[in-house]
Amino acid sequence: MSRESAALASQAEPSPYAQPETRRAALTLAIWVFLGSETMLFAGLFALYTGYRALYGADFAHAAAFNEEWIGSLNTFVLISSSFFAAWALHAVRAGRRVMALASLCAVIALGLCFLGLKSLEYYDHLSRGIAPGQFYTFTRLPQHGARLFFTLYYFMTGLHALHVIVGLSIMAWLLHRVHRKRTTRERHVELELGALYWHLVDIVWIFLWPLLYLIR
Repeated sequence: MSRESAALASQAEPSPYAQPETRRAALTLAIWVFLGSETMLFAGLFALYTGYRALYGADFAHAAAFNEEWIGSLNTFVLISSSFFAAWALHAVRAGRRVMALASLCAVIALGLCFLGLKSLEYYDHLSRGIAPGQFYTFTRLPQHGARLFFTLYYFMTGLHALHVIVGLSIMAWLLHRVHRKRTTRERHVELELGALYWHLVDIVWIFLWPLLYLIR
């Protein structure tokens, strides 16, 4: 088929996503499918945690006491605040208040970095005492097998969550650039809606991790 024939065929059969409404619906469906798969991933980890906790309840409670409750609680406040600013950035864009949207996205990024900083501080404290995952665990005050399992799950679940935070921060930085360059506007902002949804998922997952890893006794 010649280039002219291909061009005519493309004009005769427009893309099913040619209309903005159709693209918006497709993107929204895609993000919800993705968020659903991520929810199932963490749900499986929560189920694994529940099973091991049923077997090693006392060991899990003793191990959780060595997590810094103030860091977990402060990080919960940090992420909830960041979700507010993500929602406020979307509200500001819809209202045509570009400067407010930029400030809100900067706040989301700053709070996300604060979360990672506090988590890194806790990791450093744990590792310096020999509280490490799997075979690297050398914490003599809790030699029980259940404690080793608890901290292996702790590192895996919080590490996976931290990876999602890093991805979310990359998305927020991209959205900040788009708002700054006026590519995300009052008339066209579906990418900000989807980015905010992803960030809310990151927040919700942590709200489940917080009591499981810091508050159980």
